[in-house]
Amino acid sequence: MGTQAPSDYSSSAPSNMDEQPEKQAKIDEKLQRQKEIDDWLPITSSRNAKWWYSAFHNVTAMVGAGVLSLPFAMSNLGWGPGIVILILSWVITLFTLWQMVEMHEMVPGKRFDRYHELGQYAFGEKLGLWIVVPQQLICEVGVDIVYMVTGGKSLQKVHNLVRKDEKDSIKLSYFIMIFASAHFVLAHLPNFNSISGVSLAAAVMSLSYSTIAWTASVHKGVQADVDYGYLAHSTSGTVFNFFSALGDVAFAYAGHNVVLEIQATIPSTPENPSKKSMWRGVVIAYIVVALCYFPVALIGYYTFGNKVEDNILISLEKPEWLIIMANMFVVVHVIGSYQLYAMPVFDMIETVLVKKLNFRPTTTLRFISRNLYVAFTMFVGITFPFFGGLLGFFGGFAFSPTTYFVSLPRQNP
Repeated sequence: MGTQAPSDYSSSAPSNMDEQPEKQAKIDEKLQRQKEIDDWLPITSSRNAKWWYSAFHNVTAMVGAGVLSLPFAMSNLGWGPGIVILILSWVITLFTLWQMVEMHEMVPGKRFDRYHELGQYAFGEKLGLWIVVPQQLICEVGVDIVYMVTGGKSLQKVHNLVRKDEKDSIKLSYFIMIFASAHFVLAHLPNFNSISGVSLAAAVMSLSYSTIAWTASVHKGVQADVDYGYLAHSTSGTVFNFFSALGDVAFAYAGHNVVLEIQATIPSTPENPSKKSMWRGVVIAYIVVALCYFPVALIGYYTFGNKVEDNILISLEKPEWLIIMANMFVVVHVIGSYQLYAMPVFDMIETVLVKKLNFRPTTTLRFISRNLYVAFTMFVGITFPFFGGLLGFFGGFAFSPTTYFVSLPRQNP
C-alpha cells in the first residue's frame, strides 16, 4: 500500500500538465474572440479621436432642438426662477460631466467605455444594468424619436413657407419619412469617428440656428402686448407648467448619456490619459452651450413674453428667408444628433446579438439591426407626432437622473 500512492501521483501529473496548455489555449481563444468583437463594436472599434472631436460631439449631443423651447420654458418659470435654473443647470451639468470624465479611468488599467459599465461598477453587475440601461435607453431612443418628429416638422415648415400658394398641404408623416431616409444611409457608418464629419456639421448648424433665433428676436423687437405673467389661471396649472418647464430645461442640457462613449474613442496612455483631451473639448463645448442657450432663452422670452411658442422659430415668422434657413439648419443638426444618440443604442443591440445570442459579427447583421432601429423610431414618430410634448416627462424621469444626479457611489478599486 505504501508504494501505491507515489505510483498514482506520478501517473496523474503528466495528465495535469497536458490539461494546462489546453486550458490556456481556450482562454487565449476566448480573449481573441473578445478582442475581435470589441474591434467590431461601434464604441470600441476606433480609439484615435482628437480632443476637438469631443468638443463638437458634445455640442451636437447637448445643443439640440431643445434650445428652441427655452423661451417657452422661461414663460412657465418666470424671470427670477428661470434665470436661476438656467445658470444652476449650466454649472451643475458641467460639474457632473467633469465627474464622468474623471471616472472614465478611475480604476487603474480599466476604461469604462459605456455608461452602464460605470453603473455596474458602482451598483454591481446585475443591479447596475437595471438601474442605468433603462434610463439610458429612454433618453437615447426618446431623443431619436423626438428628432424624427422635429426633422419632419422643420422640413414641413420650409415647404409651407416656400409653397404658400398650395391649397393641399403635405402630411407631416411624409416629411418624417423623408427625414428618416437620410438615416437609413447614415446609420451604417460603423463608429463614432466615422460620423465626426456629420457631427461637426451638426455642431455648426446648432450655433447657427441659435444665433438666428436670438438675433431675429432682437430685430423683431419687444411686442406691444408683451406680458411676462404666468399663462395658467390656477395654482395647480401654474405648478404643472413650472415642473414641465423644468423637464424642458433638463432635456436641453441632456448629453451626459453619450459622454463616456465619446471619451472611449480618445486614445489614452499613462502619460497622457484620455481625460485631458476630453476635458479640453468639454470646456469648449460648454462655452458654445452658454453662447446658444442664454441669449435664446432670455432674448426670446423678453421679446414675446408668455405668448412665445414652444418653438421660437414658429413665433418668428419674418423675414421668411431667414426662418427657412434656420429650419434647414435645424434639419442638418438633428440629422447629426440622431446619429450621435443612436450609436450607443447600436452598440447595445449589436453587443446583445453577438455576445448573448452568438450571432457572427457581420455587415449583414449590422445592416438589418440598424435599419430596424431607424424604422422603429420613424414608425413611433409617425404614430405619435405629439411625442415632443412628452419631453417634460422624459426630462424629469430619465434626463435628470442621468445628467444632474450622476455622482454614482464609488467602490474602492
